[in-house]
Amino acid sequence: MTTEIKVPVLPESVADATVATWHVQVGDSVKRDQVLVEIETDKVVLEVPATSDGVISEIREGEGATVLGEQVIAILEAGAAAAPSADKEDTPAKESAPEGQVQDILVPVLPESVADATIATWHVAEGDSVSRDQVLVDIETDKVVLEVPATSDGVMGKIIHAEGDTVLGQQKIAELIAGASATSAPTAAPAEEASSGDEVASPSVRRLMTEKGLSASDVKGTGKGGRITKEDVEAAVHKSASAETKSSPAAVTPANSALGERSQKRVPMTRLRKTIANRLLEAKNSTAMLTTFNEVNMKPIMDLRKQYKDVFEKTHDTRLGFMSFYVKAVTEALKRFPSVNASIDGDDIVYHNFFDISIAVSTPRGLVTPVLRDSDQLSMAGIEQGIRDLAIKGRDGKLTMDDMQGGNFTITNGGVFGSLLSTPIINLPQTAILGMHKIQDRPMAVDGKVEILPMMYLALSYDHRLIDGKESVGFLVTIKELLEDPTRLLLDV
Repeated sequence: MTTEIKVPVLPESVADATVATWHVQVGDSVKRDQVLVEIETDKVVLEVPATSDGVISEIREGEGATVLGEQVIAILEAGAAAAPSADKEDTPAKESAPEGQVQDILVPVLPESVADATIATWHVAEGDSVSRDQVLVDIETDKVVLEVPATSDGVMGKIIHAEGDTVLGQQKIAELIAGASATSAPTAAPAEEASSGDEVASPSVRRLMTEKGLSASDVKGTGKGGRITKEDVEAAVHKSASAETKSSPAAVTPANSALGERSQKRVPMTRLRKTIANRLLEAKNSTAMLTTFNEVNMKPIMDLRKQYKDVFEKTHDTRLGFMSFYVKAVTEALKRFPSVNASIDGDDIVYHNFFDISIAVSTPRGLVTPVLRDSDQLSMAGIEQGIRDLAIKGRDGKLTMDDMQGGNFTITNGGVFGSLLSTPIINLPQTAILGMHKIQDRPMAVDGKVEILPMMYLALSYDHRLIDGKESVGFLVTIKELLEDPTRLLLDV
């Protein structure tokens, strides 16, 4: 059966997207839920998984191609199998450590500002066969998630620290029996076909397991070689809920029986989520926060982008999105209103003579704000590339403490998720944050006539202790004027 692989539905504020990376080629066998391609928009990277097992028979759009929402980019022959390749017989085997050698699995070195970390998710269990570079465990700090890979092929030995345990840098958390196989290891389970970390579960399935509070050892994979599918995760959740209900018969009442199965699951809050919660609460309680609003006609930028996006991408090898215009406008406005680029330190006001912009990025584990540094020295292409790199690192859990620290002002774009209007919360110790929203056609009065224009609401939340109403309104009006006449951004007027 032929299945079309399509670009996901794009948010209304996103006009088009770019094919970033193909992870498969024509003729490759793929598994259900395996990530085939990454599609890049202005701010987020979307993963497109296979809907069934099969073989890729055609790729219509190569890397770098500009595509639209729901556009067909490839063809999958469901249920087919790839022809055996003679080349695979000539592939040299990986070097492995001496069989039976016990290797210690250690927590990575933590940044100086991080005292300890938490075991977030074990992706393997004792007795599992593992491959070199396969991710064994995720270690979570206050802001970043560190992946610990296997240093060689082998079998998992003793797991010393379980999920939820607090650990220190370079602390031993498990053992790996290098060079061994599952059938020869003392803790062996029945031998199964060895799988790499990506083959055990796709990134989307791994995220689903994290959301449900499950590890790979909690889920029985029914795919080839023990591969875990989304259905396997849902089955494990259902089984866990059923077990909890049976273990507490007093909780089941006749009313519950009439309504069907009703259950709930309690899981501990992750470190990152706790940090986000504490910082948001601190911002609300320790600042005199107000929000002012305005709106901007996006037609000039959309027309300019439509005219030059192809030549821009060809020249700079990166797509022209909306975020580079936003960052340019914010940087210019910060130059004109120094108090918005300042912070409060005790009884002092610290004015910054540099422009580091925090960009809110949505990741599988929560909202983070990595920093785009020296935005005043970056070209439009440099801004686009910098934001793209931060978004990819955020999605993959690769953001470092250096990526997260600092920042004088934050831009958050809820419009990519469909938000029409919001009041963003200040990212301490900054004194202001700008919220961008969904671009929506609205009837507007222009020179006494009604025109339908693509409009977007702007929201500036600011600390009234430092920024007066006049300054906040002037700052927001400056951004509006620059976005409605983007030529001024290029001429610096």
